[in-house]
Amino acid sequence: MIVLHPWIPLVLGLLTWTLLEYGLHRYVFHHGMWGRAAAREHTRHHKEVSWFAPWSSKLRLAAAVLTPLALAGWALGGGGTALAYVGGIVGGWLGYELLHRRIHVAAPLNGYGAWARRHHLHHHFGNPATNHGVTSPLWDWVFGTHERVAHVRVPPRHAPKLPWLLDEAGHIAAAFTGTYSLKR
Repeated sequence: MIVLHPWIPLVLGLLTWTLLEYGLHRYVFHHGMWGRAAAREHTRHHKEVSWFAPWSSKLRLAAAVLTPLALAGWALGGGGTALAYVGGIVGGWLGYELLHRRIHVAAPLNGYGAWARRHHLHHHFGNPATNHGVTSPLWDWVFGTHERVAHVRVPPRHAPKLPWLLDEAGHIAAAFTGTYSLKR
């Protein structure tokens, strides 16, 4: 058994989450690995940007992903290591869920939020073969799927589903005119 300081498996869990986020998004949600259910839900999210998969689906996926990782952590370092490692993954996953929802339903709070919104919405409306990492571009850089985004063109049918994007007249809100426009 390997004995590690508790922070090491926690940080390794967070890093593992970023790779899982990328891999799940690219291969499971877009290419249907592990069956079609998650891919169908993700396709629906792309078609209806205000729709999110139900928590029951997310929890089933989490159980399928976390169980073998917890067992590996237990085998390598015991219960404390497994708990810290899985805790890091779960913390990253919950952070992703919060950020992903905020990207769609609320205005950014800071520069990171503005970057994440451009990065992710380019994936939705520009090139779905790129920018699979929502919380980090790390694995997009590693695997060559990163596209730097300065401006996002939003289809008019999706714009009303992003409540932070439009003003009362239905135009891009003044705070976002330099970064977002409607596709013609």
